[in-house]
Amino acid sequence: MSQNYLNSRIATSAYVHIPFCRRRCFYCDFPVFVLGDRQRGETSGSISRYVEVLCQEIALTPVGRKPLKTIFFGGGTPSLLSVEQLQNILLTIEKHFGIAADVEISMEIDPGTFDLAHISGYSSLGVNRVSLGVQAFQPELLQVAGRSHSVVDILTSVELIHQVEIPEFSLDLISGLPHQSLEQWQDSLEQAVKAIPTHISIYDLTIEPGTAFGRYYKPGDQPLPTDETTVKMYQMGQQFLTSAGYEHYEISNYARPGHQCQHNRVYWENRPYYGFGMGAASYIDGRRFTRPRKTQEYYQWVETGGIIDCLVTPPNEVLLETLMLGLRLAEGVSLAMLAEKFGEDKIWEIHQCLQPLLDKGWVEAVQERLRLSDPQGFLFSNVVLADLFAKFA
Repeated sequence: MSQNYLNSRIATSAYVHIPFCRRRCFYCDFPVFVLGDRQRGETSGSISRYVEVLCQEIALTPVGRKPLKTIFFGGGTPSLLSVEQLQNILLTIEKHFGIAADVEISMEIDPGTFDLAHISGYSSLGVNRVSLGVQAFQPELLQVAGRSHSVVDILTSVELIHQVEIPEFSLDLISGLPHQSLEQWQDSLEQAVKAIPTHISIYDLTIEPGTAFGRYYKPGDQPLPTDETTVKMYQMGQQFLTSAGYEHYEISNYARPGHQCQHNRVYWENRPYYGFGMGAASYIDGRRFTRPRKTQEYYQWVETGGIIDCLVTPPNEVLLETLMLGLRLAEGVSLAMLAEKFGEDKIWEIHQCLQPLLDKGWVEAVQERLRLSDPQGFLFSNVVLADLFAKFA
């Protein structure tokens, strides 16, 4: 591994990308490898080869002083891993970095991709947080989105998660899907709460270029819901989930008290983290680096030493990242922290930039913190962030 990676002593979090999926969802632009509807045994060779190379990359990485406190398996569909494959990855991480006794190990899982033996096995290896990719509770919307699971798969998966007693259970929904109505959205919110997750994530559909949706639809055109409808969906989600006892702690995330995702807070607080696997990004010693997004290119990169050579992020970019990520959190960012890291003059510049939005009530300066109001500030976060970007980019 190149010495340009530098010393990574303070990173205590790692993201591990598992790129395999049964099919590519119509909204997805993540680096994935589509397996089709083959059974686990028929795909084990492809996945085993990837796990082997992934473990090579992990072993090439310079070791920090502290054990990992959060590990997040994302994808793709990590629940297509066998228990043995997951064990191999975790053993490599344990051997090379160490894993803290109170570690949060999160795993994205899709309905219909695991059974009791698999989820029990994941739990036995230390997975203590799962994120179930439900997206919608209506068969027609699942089909529209290109999902491979059914509503029955969702209900079965929820039952298995509760049966194994995974401590932290997150459930994902998408608003703004083609043909999605307010009535369907209300029904999804109600069914999500009935599943008794400790955490719920709501993502507003983004039409990404290069995806199937990017070819089918243009933002603002039917059958996509109107902007007015998607705003109502956001407000419905905020009102319904907060009244159900979930704290709205980040623009897209809600949690029961004490059940926030610790790994994702690392991103929002702009703290360093390792990234492993195809297309994964890392942020170490002020350097951001993204691995190759295609399988063979990633394999070749690892086999030639996994050299990372990139520039330190300039101070103004760090400031912008800190603001754009930190303002996603309900508590916002500390003005004292900003002053310490970037100087008092920057605080004045930030206030000057955001004063019109402070006057509108979209941004608040409360108890020495700068934050977005909920829900209006969150709803217009793109405007706030655009103004900051224009000022500091």
